[in-house]
Amino acid sequence: MRRLVSKQYTVPFVLVTSLFFLWGFARSILDVLNKHFQELLSISLTKSALVQGMTYTGYFLMAIPAGIIITRGGYRRGIVWGLLLFGTGALMFIPGEMWMSFEVFLCALFLIGCGLAMLETSANPYAAEMGSRDTAPGRLNLAQSFNGLGCILGPVTVGGILFAEGGGHVSLPYTVMGVVVLLAALVFMRLPLPAISPEPGEAGSAAARSGSSPGKVLLRLLCTRPFVAGLIALFFYEISEIAINSLFINYVTEEEWISRRMAPTVLSFCGLGLFMLARAGGSLVMAAVSPRKVLCVCALGALVSSLLVCAGLGAVSHYALLAIYAFEAVMFPTIFAMTIGEAGRDVKLGSSLLMMSPIGGAVGTLLMSGVAEHLSTSVSFAVPAAGFAVVLGYGIIKSRYE
Repeated sequence: MRRLVSKQYTVPFVLVTSLFFLWGFARSILDVLNKHFQELLSISLTKSALVQGMTYTGYFLMAIPAGIIITRGGYRRGIVWGLLLFGTGALMFIPGEMWMSFEVFLCALFLIGCGLAMLETSANPYAAEMGSRDTAPGRLNLAQSFNGLGCILGPVTVGGILFAEGGGHVSLPYTVMGVVVLLAALVFMRLPLPAISPEPGEAGSAAARSGSSPGKVLLRLLCTRPFVAGLIALFFYEISEIAINSLFINYVTEEEWISRRMAPTVLSFCGLGLFMLARAGGSLVMAAVSPRKVLCVCALGALVSSLLVCAGLGAVSHYALLAIYAFEAVMFPTIFAMTIGEAGRDVKLGSSLLMMSPIGGAVGTLLMSGVAEHLSTSVSFAVPAAGFAVVLGYGIIKSRYE
């Protein structure tokens, strides 16, 4: 079995992997926050989708600047700036709750999204590069499994506060998170992260060889068909994954399957617990099986499961919803790792383009919320089904060129 992480990068890999937990926690509590704001501020399902919309707009707008920053200043600078933006946004929930202003909350979430974009643009390619290119998908799946752990703890922890009897303070979990994140920024300010050396025989970056500006490098990447195909697949994956999480609580309560108070716990331990276990298991499977084949099987499983939820088959649909979490777990890190390999040595700017893809989550949540309001939440699962169909098509095309 091939080694996932090169020996010289073991300690940096562990430290950087801890960041995956932080943004997993931050992203997962958006799903609880969405439902909470519907009740606290008496807003519609579609308006509450702005919780995801503003966060992932931050991703979209910050991704390219993040790529430029880490290209010029290195991964450590990108990580530090990401943590500072993340922590500052989290602490903005204090004045947001004081004024009970949805607009201030949205500004805070936008700033958090900018910080998370910086973190992911830095940490994803850095983790992917800490070993051979062949093992990059498995290595990134391993790192992303800690993202899954953060996703498990987020809803159950914050949901327990927000949905407690009498209601909870929305600023409390964000204040604690903000302090932890800013302390992490101080640690990484003093932490020297080793540069990744090119593999033997590998050419330098296109920008370094030709003196190209970041704009020219980005244009070249956007003219590289395999890279663009991966970017499109990631966009549609984010449509599916984020939209499902956003409407999970609405779906299970509308179906009268789980109570409002228990829904965050079920989301954490059943849905996102399966997600984490499947992602960790995927990293082991990919040490022996082609990542492309694993991606095809999982995309097909997620597509079928989404259609079963859409069909409204009672208990069958309920279990199919949980199955989606297991099938979708390996998709993001696998597509990301396969696609970033097409960027050559321009991985930093390539990563910035790929990290624009979470805007698909905002699109998916708005589409799914609109269908849910006009038809039903179960029918709205046609939206993620379409996204998984695109991922399946991408996996089939990649498998043919193995």
